[in-house]
Amino acid sequence: QAQLVESGGGLVQAGGSLRLSCAAARSIFSIKAMGWYRQAPGKQRELVAQMIRGSSANFADSVKGRFTMSGDYAKNTVYLQMNSLEPEDTAVYYCNFLGTSNFSLWGQGTQVTVSS
Repeated sequence: QAQLVESGGGLVQAGGSLRLSCAAARSIFSIKAMGWYRQAPGKQRELVAQMIRGSSANFADSVKGRFTMSGDYAKNTVYLQMNSLEPEDTAVYYCNFLGTSNFSLWGQGTQVTVSS
């Protein structure tokens, strides 16, 4: 059973936008970082964006200027706003929470497909 639940994926044309959401299935305390990863077919999972408590978000070079990230540590929620989507953004997107005791939680993933 996934401890994080993602939603918001879907099929969109190139140039379009999607907003991914991620929420914890139960209250989680002591989160030090929240992130979004993606995995395209035949490729390794890669970090898309990460937000460390007390710092602004960092983004992969491939999505800088197009994606933004926001989250609420108290509410255990994180969002990924994806604009100007490209076919190369097609992947399964996963959210991840890292805890101060180094636990790592993952969601089940949500499919994003960008058509050209």
